[in-house]
Amino acid sequence: MGPETVRMLDLGHPWIIADSYTNRWPAGSAGEIIELMDASGQFLATALLDQGERIIARVLSRERMRLDLTWIKGRLEVALRLRRDHLDLGDTDAFRLVNGEGDGLPGLTVERYGDFLMLQLYSAAWRPHLKSLTRALQELLSPRGIYEKSRPRNTRDLESAGATKSYGRLLWGVAAPERLEVRENGLKFLVELERGLNTGLFLDQRESRRDLMRRAPGKKLLNLFAYTGAFSVAAAGAEAELVTTVDVSPAYTDWARANFGVNRLNPKRHEFIVGECLGALADLSRRGKSYDIILMDPPSFSTTTKGRFTTRGGTSDLVAAALPLLTQGGLFIASSNHQKVDVADYLKELRRGALQAACDLRVISLGGQPADFPYPVTFPEGRYLKCALCVKTPI
Repeated sequence: MGPETVRMLDLGHPWIIADSYTNRWPAGSAGEIIELMDASGQFLATALLDQGERIIARVLSRERMRLDLTWIKGRLEVALRLRRDHLDLGDTDAFRLVNGEGDGLPGLTVERYGDFLMLQLYSAAWRPHLKSLTRALQELLSPRGIYEKSRPRNTRDLESAGATKSYGRLLWGVAAPERLEVRENGLKFLVELERGLNTGLFLDQRESRRDLMRRAPGKKLLNLFAYTGAFSVAAAGAEAELVTTVDVSPAYTDWARANFGVNRLNPKRHEFIVGECLGALADLSRRGKSYDIILMDPPSFSTTTKGRFTTRGGTSDLVAAALPLLTQGGLFIASSNHQKVDVADYLKELRRGALQAACDLRVISLGGQPADFPYPVTFPEGRYLKCALCVKTPI
């Protein structure tokens, strides 16, 4: 391996990025176990090969090992113990059990949805080991069923079909209902384990929704890029006076209404808008609307017939359009899961938007993902979620 790769390994990074040195590796197949050596032939780590990909190998251990059922169960047991010791779930049965590199199983996640488990493979290298993974999960957790949801290589091109196409399949056990009811913070949410790129509930925002519930009573809330309305349900369930839910997808908006329904929350008491967010903000401004809390949790990248949103290119414009609708002293909650935008750069986007709107934002809290989404200190890419709670003040 090249000197830069060796240096990154010495720093504890779990990825081997393809370069001119790895191009000279002998041919291998995805899922093959390889031993990484430095220029002098000294052993460095055991890794999982994914030849032909940008991340050509992922480090499994700094020791020699075999990727068998015993090893997998050992890693899973450590992950489960971390959650038992450090995760405050309350009345919640949907959470992440394995967070890839953060649990020593790089390129793999496992989530629990009630009595069912969902595996997601972010590397084809895990596919030859699916049987062992499934068996280990059966023995340790006794789920009713285990699903796998595939991750297409170019998610951007498939987003338009993401709500209807089936990316999940049952690996073992009995099939879940088409829409499965799970609990989070005492509320109910409907998830889909087969259809769509995602299940309908982003588990990494659980604590943000819990925090919103204590702030929402009696308030008017605007939820932008609402997806299936989880934040809207959290606010309405906490007796917000009005929740306005905005998303460009009619299918996701109907799903949001269904989430209101399973919680016996009357959707007619609130407002649902199907439309692109900047256009919706302009319309709400013309109507003289104002809100005590505005929340934006957009995808890193999205396209619609009317335009395109990226975290780097669109955040400041969105903030500038939203802030005039926020009451003085109101709460602005902004989140991003864009891995390549760090906290400092994200705050700069919020600053640009605030300056455009001729007001100030005071950050009162800056959070990230919860304890079931751990990451190694040697892997900065693992800290992807940024959630800023800001108060609007005059300049």
